[in-house]
Amino acid sequence: MDDVREAPDRTTGAAAPGPTGTTGALSALGVRPGDVLLVHAALRSLGPVAGGARGVLAALRRAVGPEGTVVVPAFTPENSDTSPHFRARVRGLDPGAVEDVRAAMAPYDPALTPAPSMGVLAETVRTAPGAVRSAHPQTSFAALGPGAHRLLAGHRPDCHLGEDSPLARLYVADARILLLGTGYGTCTAFHLGEYRMPAPPRRSYRCVVAPHGVRRWWEYEDVALDDGDFPALGAAFEEEAAVGDMSTGHVGAAECRLLRLRAAVDFAALWLTGHRPGRDG
Repeated sequence: MDDVREAPDRTTGAAAPGPTGTTGALSALGVRPGDVLLVHAALRSLGPVAGGARGVLAALRRAVGPEGTVVVPAFTPENSDTSPHFRARVRGLDPGAVEDVRAAMAPYDPALTPAPSMGVLAETVRTAPGAVRSAHPQTSFAALGPGAHRLLAGHRPDCHLGEDSPLARLYVADARILLLGTGYGTCTAFHLGEYRMPAPPRRSYRCVVAPHGVRRWWEYEDVALDDGDFPALGAAFEEEAAVGDMSTGHVGAAECRLLRLRAAVDFAALWLTGHRPGRDG
């Protein structure tokens, strides 16, 4: 996911659009009252927005209305020593320094652990009053709205993004995906398509947890997640999407896409099965 920062609320010439103007752009894109909306955002691409990330969140909630729910990834690769984030962090360090990094890694706490690599909008949702967060120590989601508890409950800790994760519940809820100034490489829902491939490859993961307040490393096996071909997958989906399954438009300065999650996942499962031949566990 994009590591983004909130755009400053100053402008050079043009006034920053307020939440109401941003809401209008979201509605024109096709966001409707009552929607369950999974949002991936690169806020810098929007240009200045009055209120920054809080203004964008206010616009999203206004667009989905009081019956709608806004969901964001709140992933935490920072507490894992099997993640690309960790490998990049310790690259070039000697073994002792690597162990120091591991020893300093904090265990996941759904109420407190930040998700800095997910960007400022995700953190704004996660820390908002009334927000709910799922329990997975590496791939949690945060949500605001009446469907938050139902959608995020029961996120099994050895199931990143599969049938026992919020993605499967978003699929059942006929949610939609908003790529707010970001591309298909960040489209988390495609991972559910990986789980729905025949016999997807699996691998081991390890992260820091603290059950009953006792810090420990926990290792588990799950589907081997790979988003390297998601841009190509997204381009193929866009070419073949049925009417109503996707729309494009601008919010601020950013090109944005609105996708029907079910259609995206169903397409991903078929496309990945055909484009990842010969992979095994």
